[in-house]
Amino acid sequence: MRLVVALGGNALLRRAQAASAENQLANVRLAAAQLARVAPANELLLTHGNGPQVGLLALQSAAYAPVESYPLDVLDAETEGMLGYWLEQELANLLPASRAVATLLTRVEVDPADSAFRKPGKPIGPVYAKAQADEIAARRHWTLVAEGAGWRRVVPSPRPLRVPGLGVIRGLLERGVLVIAAGGGGIPVVPRADGRGLEGVEAVIDKDLSSALLAIELRADCLIIATDVDAAYLDWGLPTQRALGRTTPEALAGHAFAAGSMAPKIEAACGFVRATGRRAAIGALGGIEALLEGHGGTQITSGSD
Repeated sequence: MRLVVALGGNALLRRAQAASAENQLANVRLAAAQLARVAPANELLLTHGNGPQVGLLALQSAAYAPVESYPLDVLDAETEGMLGYWLEQELANLLPASRAVATLLTRVEVDPADSAFRKPGKPIGPVYAKAQADEIAARRHWTLVAEGAGWRRVVPSPRPLRVPGLGVIRGLLERGVLVIAAGGGGIPVVPRADGRGLEGVEAVIDKDLSSALLAIELRADCLIIATDVDAAYLDWGLPTQRALGRTTPEALAGHAFAAGSMAPKIEAACGFVRATGRRAAIGALGGIEALLEGHGGTQITSGSD
């Protein structure tokens, strides 16, 4: 079976955890152990989020006064390399020596006219208290919005359109390589003004939407979106909250989910199911076998399987 598994950024850095290398590596080791349980029997493409990590790098870059802050596409590439390296090494340590693992820096083309560039909405980095958020917004000219009990920076998140290196990814999967690609949604690129090639752009692409695009183009049998909750919920945070089990894109269309967190996961999973007629699952990585077998988390199907 060909699987695309999307790891949330919070699977690699827990909520409220300090963003130390030690903490992140410990989480990567746990994720790798869970993935290694299903990797031997399947073709596996692994993607991952980078919201906490790219936000931290942006802060570090902005703190170095002698030079301008690095653009977001460069920071996307840095986090893709860092997290990909950790995931590749820990998976390789657990899998047989015959199973190759490869991390690819992945460019993802977006539309320069995407409305997201006019209305940033992708949360990155840490959560701030109100006083901190006001000071940072004034000093850095960043856009911050309320998230839970705090405030968080938001940046443009255009829709992914095309993966220029898709053929390389497909070729490696066909040769049995476990591929880690499109980390953080990939490195956002747009056509150059002169029409000659591509160039980077200031944005962070939603990794779930990029994962669904890859899953569709690679004809994956299943898309698994791993998060830090056991399923998608209705009425999240309310006394009436309830987990969704087996459902369809049509049934989900009548419900609202939190923007920037569960909403893009639902959109990505439903997009994959509509395009392929195959199954998507949302849930905790610790239950990956149940997600894969079709009886764990939120299972989204076309309704005909």
